[in-house]
Amino acid sequence: MPAAIISSPHSARVNRVDWFMLQVCLALIPGTLALIWFFGWGVLINMALASVFAVAAEALVMKLRGRPALPAIRDYSAIVTALLFALTVPPTLPWWLTLLGISFAIIIVKQLYGGLGYNPFNPAMAGYVFLLISYPVATTSWLPAQAPDLLMAQDLTALSFMDSARLIFTGALPPGLDWDAISAATPLDDLRTRLDQGVLMETIRQSPLWGWVGGRGWEWVSLGFLIGGIYLIRQRVISWHIPVSFLVGLGAISGVFWIIDPQGFPFPAFHLFSGAAMLGAFFIATDPVSACTTKNGQLIYGASIGMLVFVIRTWGGYPDAVAFSVLLLNIAAPMIDYYTQPRVYGHRSKS
Repeated sequence: MPAAIISSPHSARVNRVDWFMLQVCLALIPGTLALIWFFGWGVLINMALASVFAVAAEALVMKLRGRPALPAIRDYSAIVTALLFALTVPPTLPWWLTLLGISFAIIIVKQLYGGLGYNPFNPAMAGYVFLLISYPVATTSWLPAQAPDLLMAQDLTALSFMDSARLIFTGALPPGLDWDAISAATPLDDLRTRLDQGVLMETIRQSPLWGWVGGRGWEWVSLGFLIGGIYLIRQRVISWHIPVSFLVGLGAISGVFWIIDPQGFPFPAFHLFSGAAMLGAFFIATDPVSACTTKNGQLIYGASIGMLVFVIRTWGGYPDAVAFSVLLLNIAAPMIDYYTQPRVYGHRSKS
């Protein structure tokens, strides 16, 4: 029998929103597992709560708009927003703050502007920043990496699943413990504080909060998100332009300052493998709606976010600055796209 003839457009690539969102969920698995391993079950509880709240908020808004809720829910965009939001907040965040933050992200930032495809800002980061500004203590109270030697060195106690659930839903700490016994400064917090005190990098580097190249525990979490990001690029869910330029921009500017003053600035790898740098580069800055669309624009957009992360981390008021940097460049994305439009075939390039 003759071979089957496939007509145009000769492409077998899947181009459905739900498929892309499911690929993002799969790519988040390595980093999420590392985050749960090092920072406890509260991460998983937050992810479940945020997902339920996000789907409920999406369904409520669609009902109020007189539209069917099921198609909006089945594209999994609300789930992805919820997962990204949950991965950026502390694992002990009270449930009502998770409800408040994800409701702001879905109802105000996403649906108020018309739903998926119309939001000018990344919903997950807008929800996180909303909580960070309104409730700074709750949204910056992180647990230390749950490594036995690190806990012993800081005289801290790890939380079990039930301890985490009780703390999230009731605010009750395990008997005999207070916040000082379960929480600690993140590596980025510790770095900022000790540099402000005039401590040299050589001394800060001896802290148990530091790992091989980044923050203790955070370097493995970052490696997990890096693996997931490479998977997204291979699946052609995202292009390489934004994440690579993001990481190059962050690494380049931190490298310049490290070369100038190695005792006043950490080695560039510390910035790349601490905090939310890898998560931001591959999963947050690459949001197809709020990011730049032209290739040259994406390079400028990603590099600008990376450099802004370093500026805010070093001289700003927040140790980790991925969310603020992404939102600020979301504002600039339309302008960047306007000035980086490719030349139309048959036309001269604009001066």
